[in-house]
Amino acid sequence: MSNSDSRINPRQPGTPRGIKAEFGGQDNTSEFLFAGGSYGAVPTSADRKNRNKPARGRKKSIFEAYMSKEDVSAGLKRRELIQGPLRINPKKYHEAFIPSPDGTRDIFIDGVVARNRALNGDVVVVRLLPREQWKVIKPDGSDKETEATHESDVPEDMLGTCVPREMAKGDAESPDVIIEAQFDDNDAEHGQDHLQDMLADEVKKLSLDPGEKVKAVGIGAAHRTKQDEVPKVNDPRLLPDKFLQRTAKVVYILEKKHSRAATGFIKLLADKNSELFRKCAMFSPVDHRVPRAYVSLADCPSDFVARPEDYSNMLFICRIVDWKEDSNFATGQLAKSLGQAGEIEPETEGILTEYGVDFSDFTPDALECLPQSLPWVISPEEMAKRRDLRKECIFTIDPSTAKDLDDALSCKQLPDGNFEVGVHIADVSYFVLEETALDRVASERATSVYLVQKVIPMLPKLLCEELCSLNPMRDRLTFSVMWKVTPEGKILDEWFGRTVICSCAKLSYDHAQSMIENPGKVFSPEELPPVSPQHSVAEIQQAVLNLHRIAQHLRKQRFIDGALRLDQLKLSFTLDQESGMPQGCYIYQYRDSNKLVEEFMLLANMAVAHRIYRSFPEQALLRRHPPPQSKLLKDLMEFCHQVGLDIDFSSAGSLHKSLNETFGADKYSEARKEVLTNMFSRPMQMALYFCTGVLEDETLFRHYALNVPFYTHFTSPIRRYADVIVHRLLCASLGITSPIKMEKEAIQRQAEHCNDRKMASKRVQELSTDLFFAVFVRECGPLESEAMVMGVLNEAFDVLVLKFGVQKRIYCNALPLLGFHFQKVGKKPVLALMWEPERPEQESVSQEITIFTLVEVVLKSDGVPLKYSAVLKRPSS
Repeated sequence: MSNSDSRINPRQPGTPRGIKAEFGGQDNTSEFLFAGGSYGAVPTSADRKNRNKPARGRKKSIFEAYMSKEDVSAGLKRRELIQGPLRINPKKYHEAFIPSPDGTRDIFIDGVVARNRALNGDVVVVRLLPREQWKVIKPDGSDKETEATHESDVPEDMLGTCVPREMAKGDAESPDVIIEAQFDDNDAEHGQDHLQDMLADEVKKLSLDPGEKVKAVGIGAAHRTKQDEVPKVNDPRLLPDKFLQRTAKVVYILEKKHSRAATGFIKLLADKNSELFRKCAMFSPVDHRVPRAYVSLADCPSDFVARPEDYSNMLFICRIVDWKEDSNFATGQLAKSLGQAGEIEPETEGILTEYGVDFSDFTPDALECLPQSLPWVISPEEMAKRRDLRKECIFTIDPSTAKDLDDALSCKQLPDGNFEVGVHIADVSYFVLEETALDRVASERATSVYLVQKVIPMLPKLLCEELCSLNPMRDRLTFSVMWKVTPEGKILDEWFGRTVICSCAKLSYDHAQSMIENPGKVFSPEELPPVSPQHSVAEIQQAVLNLHRIAQHLRKQRFIDGALRLDQLKLSFTLDQESGMPQGCYIYQYRDSNKLVEEFMLLANMAVAHRIYRSFPEQALLRRHPPPQSKLLKDLMEFCHQVGLDIDFSSAGSLHKSLNETFGADKYSEARKEVLTNMFSRPMQMALYFCTGVLEDETLFRHYALNVPFYTHFTSPIRRYADVIVHRLLCASLGITSPIKMEKEAIQRQAEHCNDRKMASKRVQELSTDLFFAVFVRECGPLESEAMVMGVLNEAFDVLVLKFGVQKRIYCNALPLLGFHFQKVGKKPVLALMWEPERPEQESVSQEITIFTLVEVVLKSDGVPLKYSAVLKRPSS
């Protein structure tokens, strides 16, 4: 079948043709969901009582009208309303949360109605519901899942890029059956009424007795134990606060952070006789957190109505353009067809679009900002303004596939036995000038996005891979930080300035590692990349070894001073050069060569942070890392106590020390450490860019994981816009350029935008890894591996698959069991599984599942695009 893309009529977002009349009769354009529009007032309780009695000629409302901007402002000032970013649980999309301003347990938003048309990531304003509608939490601590943690929470300053983990998935009170089935796409086929009833039930559910939810559970109910019941008292008014979670409803969307784009499938409506059937199709997003939407048939492929089955596996991108108060479904605009679901390129384009990543070509006016006469050479005037380091032994160490080389290192022994160490960073701000078209594009993109198979760059290729990239044997403009350092890593002196370098070699981490591991080895030319004739291999090797020794001292001192590092497993792939398909995958090894580079990048970032803050106390762009969320940390402490782990949570350093005191000396101590690292990552907050002029309390500038007072990003300006601003600030602090034009408020806005894009790019990276791994399981599976249990619920348990670093949930009701039984042994959660005998004459086998239990699993493709399961292997009798 030919790609039907050409048959879709691209139109500007707006209400699809022919739909307006179906939505509430009159033109409600003023009630569009866009922030800053005019909204009706919130209905009184009397209005709500009458909501289900439809007024003549008007459909009944499902959602409340948003409050007015003025009322919201006043309510926030009086602290009657609360604002925060909305997180929707991806496994149970009817559950959403916003962080509590005081750092205690998250505020729970129960159901689509209470969420009031807000999407994941939006900054919303909520009103707390009366206490009798708060959620009852089990007192015995088995309710470990009343918080949905962020999709990717661990600051990258603490880890090698982390592998996506499956999130905390709702609460253990509701059954562990996969919730998606409950609200499946078939509902659309039964027309509005069925859904109207479902949502009416949901309105009632805002005050449902939590005890009732449990009664509705069939699967595994017989296996529940006494400890697992909710408190005997179910009226929240009679319970102390520690057993309750506050609940709320959304009354306003302050900022639409969600892109409003989704990938999914289109289907015909079920009721062939309805008016709507002739005008609309139903768009069903793959991400259940996004609503289904009516899309105009005029925007669908021309033969879709005649041959809908041809499109059953075709991915489309849809933009949500409206969602009226009286409709269960949003209104969408089909943007384009991507291709077949489960294929790498269509899925990748879908991920990028959903997360708002700009992968379009750079505009002509942005490209005009680049040097036009090529090959480009450094002018004598520019050379005269800089320190000339071209004769020094300076080299880069990067992943073997890297093309954007931001940073280079040097290390020269001085006559007094000390060393001159240099970190040399591409001088991007020389080419990207403030307030130019190129600067605007870079500030908007804010970061390069690294996918498994490619990079979506922040800057045009000519800069990324050529003029700014510190390629070997090429004169390049740099910004350097240089120190005089003792062999033990004590800093005696430091210097900042604009420089010119000529890198003498492009080493990979493997090359540097080989030099570290074989200090006496004489390398032959074919074992290494080309080296500049000005320098010998031996000279480079000596510099690498000296840097390694100094880095070891710096690192040791950092951890003595109380730093924390949480390394989660990172999956890497080998790709087929022809097809681009994954051929193999392995866990990325973080070794001494990586640590060497990291130490000097941290050192440079800290030095620059101090310098720019001293020079511009109101305008410095720094990076802070808040301490862990107290509620989640408390839960984790309680959990560690339950399973008998002695962990010191008093500071970042004590946590690091606890984690690194090995858990047993057997070969699985590393696996136990991985499980714990994962658990410790959950309460951690994201590190954030901010402008020093908007935070009055200097103690809030601290970086929790690094345990330092000031930190920033200076070392990657090719791929991070924050670093470009930091370069401009540093340049101005040295009196080389005039002060930066941005006011502190503008710097803070840009910092917040960089935070948003950083989070989005991290999530996209994780989803790209997920995509390739799912394809790998499909193409090369089934795959067998040992796995370690990392969480136990009443009807399921989570495992870390050790060979691949992925996490999966295993449901008891999917196993051939005679029964299973959940209980607390002391305070430790234990699931006892009774396996059916394989043959009638055999005995059944029992298996005990608790934290750190080692099990065997098989990863198998589910036959649905990109879905795979972990199947628990039967234990040997």
